[in-house]
Amino acid sequence: MKILLFLMTSILLTSCWPTSLSFQDGSVPPEWQRFMVTTLESKAPNAPISYANELSELIKDGVQNRVGLNLVSSEADDPQITITGSVDSYNITPLSLQEDASDVKNRLTIRSSFQIFITSPEEDVMELSSSRFADFDASQDVGAIQAELLEEINDQIVQDVLNKLLSNW
Repeated sequence: MKILLFLMTSILLTSCWPTSLSFQDGSVPPEWQRFMVTTLESKAPNAPISYANELSELIKDGVQNRVGLNLVSSEADDPQITITGSVDSYNITPLSLQEDASDVKNRLTIRSSFQIFITSPEEDVMELSSSRFADFDASQDVGAIQAELLEEINDQIVQDVLNKLLSNW
């Protein structure tokens, strides 16, 4: 009896579970055709010099590839979506010290803020503050692993922007 109940539950769950999720196919207003992203301002003095530019490019790629809008480079091209923002902080902090010194971790935290200006179908401004982090062993040189830490954090920040952009539609 338990096996039959388990099988029936499994079949019910798998038949109702979505096989894929997509923001395309009508999930955004049809008026949305073009977008632009201004280069983020860097307010974090200890962030790598090119970090704000790199994050700006990743956001452009995310919106273009996952939402399907066309990237434009200026307001003259009449974008329906304009994303602006800043990298507000970039900090490495030690996590609580453990008795076992081999388990000591550091945390890289990046905080950024965004404004999403929408002109169509109706004017709107959405605000987003995103704070994301990645932990790493304190014995590791942050310079040696910085690229993989940033990749992990950037993926989360881009997803935050996409979620906010698509949250009301």
